[in-house]
Amino acid sequence: MDNVDYTNTFIAQAPDAAAATGSSPPVNEAAPSVAARTFAMIAEHPYGFTSGDVIFTVWADRRGIPDADRAQAREEFYSKGQACLRSSDLGKRYGWGVHADAEGRIAVYAVDSPEYASFASGTSPLDGSEVTVTRAMRSSRQK
Repeated sequence: MDNVDYTNTFIAQAPDAAAATGSSPPVNEAAPSVAARTFAMIAEHPYGFTSGDVIFTVWADRRGIPDADRAQAREEFYSKGQACLRSSDLGKRYGWGVHADAEGRIAVYAVDSPEYASFASGTSPLDGSEVTVTRAMRSSRQK
């Protein structure tokens, strides 16, 4: 696992986030934002990727790294510390929580969904198991 992966964990919306519902990050076709790329990858493939897969793929796609060079690039990328999805705008700005299952694969849930409420209370709505709950990072310093 990469140093950004979680297992059996739910990353809830940041304490200072104002979103009352989950909304898709705006997409600029010419240069999609990190948030738009991250959201698309997770939403289109729920529980298909780990956090490490998503973070690296978004980074590599934005830099145009060819598929043949990605294994080496991934090793180099994760050889130093990287920000995890707690720092993503999905939970800081757009109203999404991120669940990582037992294998570290992730899916997103809108803050106004019943699934989000269940995960945020520490119980998986998928199988009733206990999940660790953490929050996305605040956007501003606490006063």
